[in-house]
Formats: sequence, C-alpha cells, structure tokens
Amino acid sequence: MRKLLTLSLNFLFIYGAWAQPLRDTGKPPIALKPWSPDRNTIMNFFQDQQFAEAVDYLQPAFAADSSNINVLTWLGYASYMNDDKPASERYNTRIFQLDSNNISALSYLVTLNKDDAHVIAMEYAARLIRLQPNKPLWWRTMGDLFRRSNEIDSAIIYHRHAYELAPADYKNAVALADALIEKKLYPQADSILDASLVRDSMNLSLLKSRIHSAYLSQDYASAIVPGERIKQQNVAILNALTWLTLSYYNLKKYPECVSTCEYMLSNGLEVESIYYYESRAYARMKEYKKSNDLLAICLNKAISHTAEWYYNDLGSNDEELKDYKTAIAHYDTAYYLFKEPLMLYNCGRICETQLHNKPLARKYFTLYLATAHPQSEEEKKAYHYVRLHWGPHKK
Repeated sequence: MRKLLTLSLNFLFIYGAWAQPLRDTGKPPIALKPWSPDRNTIMNFFQDQQFAEAVDYLQPAFAADSSNINVLTWLGYASYMNDDKPASERYNTRIFQLDSNNISALSYLVTLNKDDAHVIAMEYAARLIRLQPNKPLWWRTMGDLFRRSNEIDSAIIYHRHAYELAPADYKNAVALADALIEKKLYPQADSILDASLVRDSMNLSLLKSRIHSAYLSQDYASAIVPGERIKQQNVAILNALTWLTLSYYNLKKYPECVSTCEYMLSNGLEVESIYYYESRAYARMKEYKKSNDLLAICLNKAISHTAEWYYNDLGSNDEELKDYKTAIAHYDTAYYLFKEPLMLYNCGRICETQLHNKPLARKYFTLYLATAHPQSEEEKKAYHYVRLHWGPHKK
C-alpha cells in the first residue's frame, strides 16, 4: 500500500512539472541541428525538371540555416527555372550579401535585372569583369547591357574587347558586328563577319548578321550568298529571308525573288508582305494576272473580316443622318472587300428611294441579282422585290 501511494505521488509530481509553463532560465535554448538536404535527391529533381518540388524540398533547410550557400544556390536555380524570378533574385541577393565574389550569384543577378534595371545589372556585370577580367563573356554581357540602354559607342568598346579576347567565338563576332551595323559602320562589320564565316561558313547567326549588313548598306549582291546558305539549311528566318527577297528584287532578279517568296510561304511564313513582294515581282515580269491574284490575298490578309460589320454600320448611320452618298460609298466598299451581295441591295435601295437615281439603282440591282444567294426570309423578300421590279424583263 505504501509503495502504491509513493508511485502515485511521484506520478502527480511529474505530471505537475510537465503542466507548469516554461520558465526563463536566462540561458539560450539548445540550438536546433540544421537539416541537410540530400544532394542526389536535389539533382534528381533538377534532372526530371521538377523545380517546384525542389523548392518545396529545400525550404526546411533554408528555414534551419538561411546562410547556407549551397541551399541558397539550389533555391535560386530552381526558382529561376520555375519562372519565379523575384524569388530567384531574393536568394541570389542573399548569396551576394554573404559572398560578394560569388560568380554564379552575380551572373544570375545580371540576367534577372537586364530587362528592366540596366544600371543595377551593369553594377553586377562590372564586378564580374573585375573578378574575371580575361573572360570574354562578361565583357560581351556588359556590351549587351549598353546596347539595351541605347549607348552604342560604349557597347562597341566592350564588344570589341570581348572579340579581341576570343575572336574565334562567333558570339563575340556577331555581338560586335551587330553593334557596328547599328552605327552604320558596315565595312567594319563585314570584315569581322567575313573572317568568322571563313571558319564557319554555315553559322546561322553569322549569316543573318551578314545579310542584314549587306541589305542596309544597299550592297544587295553581297546579300545573295549568305541568304542562299540560310535557305540551304531549310530554316525559316523571316527577317533574313525578307532581306534576301528584297535584294533579289532590287537587283531585278525577279524569278529568284519569286522563288524565295515561295520558299518562305512553303515554310509557314504566310505573311502579308511576302505575298506583296511576290506580286510586285510578277508585275515586273508582266504576269499581271498572277500579280493580281496575290494582291487579292494581300487585301484579304490586310483587312479583318469584322471590318464588314463596321462598313455596314457606317452605312446604316449615314442613312439615319440622311447622308445617302456617303452611305452608298460605305456599302459599296463593304461589297468590294467582302463580296456580300446585300451591300449591293442597300446601294440600289438608297438610289431608288432616296436619290431617285434609277440608272444607278438599276446598275446596283442588276449586279445584286447576278450574285445574290438569299438564305433568310428577309433576304428572300428583298430578292423577290428586286427581281419583280428590276429584273431583266423590266426596262
């Protein structure tokens, strides 16, 4: 009995101790052991493109130690790849605060700020250049930033230094050449591009810049070789092939102009301007029917079919304003563009009832009868009226 009483008292003592609130002892709490993520697990997330899952997996490690460079690096990368740019910038800024010489973080901070914060991006790029002055990428990056801020002279300085450090890298050649082209320094750009094309004659970036320089400098003959090399690779680069098309046209090589247009159209570049260039080439070759057919396609692409509603409404409004001639002009335009026979009926109706111009009314009604295919009851009534009063038997 005494043992049982002793056990009960001990239990109550322990329970009471647990139930008491914690008292401040003046000593710091025992530190939590940081949680270390498994590197292989993270790499598997990255390999499987599971970036959101990687962020979730890394959060406990970040909460336990927000100064862990490895964790911050992984979170910055995963957030960037998950298209969460603000989060990526926060993580990389934290790395920069901890280690201002961290190349990876600096590189990301340049990329994350280059579109809408040029000055900030330039500060990071300048630090990269100081840390690795012999790396062409950082000089080219600074040149790109100056071009984005429309400071072309400064861009040329940095791009030229990148090119001097690694002239065999086509990216340095293209960057410098494009900046020179922007300053209309075409011969300098051409010499750089031609030297690079000797090493890599089918490089698309080099070919695109070379044909751009040739076209802008009106050296159309020099645009032919790079343009044809692009076609040989069966790639559809709209700007470059457009410059080739116009170069052929300006050289009066109209069959080649047509052939290039057909190549572009067959490769999915069904742009209004291409049909137009081809139509002009056919006109120069005196094939006017083909030219007109292409111009009709241009018109169809140039004007939205909803414009028919606008012309119809304009005509209706003008009728209400009793501006009948303008109303006829709008209905007539709607028919010309969209071949809707009811527009002819509207023109004839106004000529008959408002302008009392029977010859003009007959002209519109005759064409209406030849083209109309009435579907609705209202259309059928209109057609019946015109046929009854303005048909061939009526003179």
